[in-house]
Amino acid sequence: MPSPQENSLFVEQASFLFLRNVQDVSNNQQLKIMFLVTGATGALGRRIVREIRQQQKPVRAFVRLASRYSELENRGAEIFIGDLKQDKDIKKACQGVQYIISSHGTGGDVQAVHYRANIELIDCAKEAGVQHFVFLSVLGVDRGYEDSTVFKAKREVEKYLQNSGLNYTILRPAGFASSLLPLAERFRETGLYLLIGDGKNRTSVVSTDDLAKIAVDSPTVEGARNQILRVGGPDVLTRDDIPRIFARLFNREPIVINPPLVVFDGLRNALGLLNRQAQKDLGTLRVLLGNEYFCTPEQVQNLESIYGMRMESLESFLRRNLSV
Repeated sequence: MPSPQENSLFVEQASFLFLRNVQDVSNNQQLKIMFLVTGATGALGRRIVREIRQQQKPVRAFVRLASRYSELENRGAEIFIGDLKQDKDIKKACQGVQYIISSHGTGGDVQAVHYRANIELIDCAKEAGVQHFVFLSVLGVDRGYEDSTVFKAKREVEKYLQNSGLNYTILRPAGFASSLLPLAERFRETGLYLLIGDGKNRTSVVSTDDLAKIAVDSPTVEGARNQILRVGGPDVLTRDDIPRIFARLFNREPIVINPPLVVFDGLRNALGLLNRQAQKDLGTLRVLLGNEYFCTPEQVQNLESIYGMRMESLESFLRRNLSV
């Protein structure tokens, strides 16, 4: 018959094993909800990581060594330093991940960064057993713009993801509100606003914070599973409306410089005589300047219904981020 000391030792050992198993289960559950975010130091990616950490979920931020990632690290993100042009880095980054959000979009090499890196990311996600893949595309990507290699690359990635067998959400946002912050600061100082092309072209600029929340929530929102969703702000604006919003924010009359699109085309063609590649690189900007990108009120209402949120207006976003 065991002595009281032996019984006490047995109880202590059993308690230790029980607590260790609970800890192991907790750790495994954390691994199962880990996000991988590419483009984590960009305007959108940074906000995505911030949103994940605010929800107290673990996240792995894929960053370049030369980028500024200290904010992400201070928020508790796991920093993965790698190169999206290296397959081995992508494969390693996908290990132990349940959800992937592909938000990278910078880099001059469209073939390598926008297309091939995403294809490899999708393949590695399948191999690693990733349960949901969120891809940040662009509004209008399905219109067949031959002049934009970025649009073409994103559309091909969309099709590859749809046929991959992975659960996915493809988000097609209009212009990011965060991209207007530098223009607003310049307007605050000078009152000047450069508007190239037709000011009557419509847009529905999306709050970059709203877009980040939508991206983070997509893996767990049933209505977003295996869907392509257009993402825009609540207001259909003309490009002429943007300097008017700036004028209200800073209480000064705008000085709008509005060269026609033909001037841009002329400069682009002249540049092509010296640098053919630079001319091609401006193709995406030409597409963006010459076309409309907006969501209908019905599409925005559908988005709000799926995610249970109200989309923020451009003016509200600017007021928050510019402290006006």
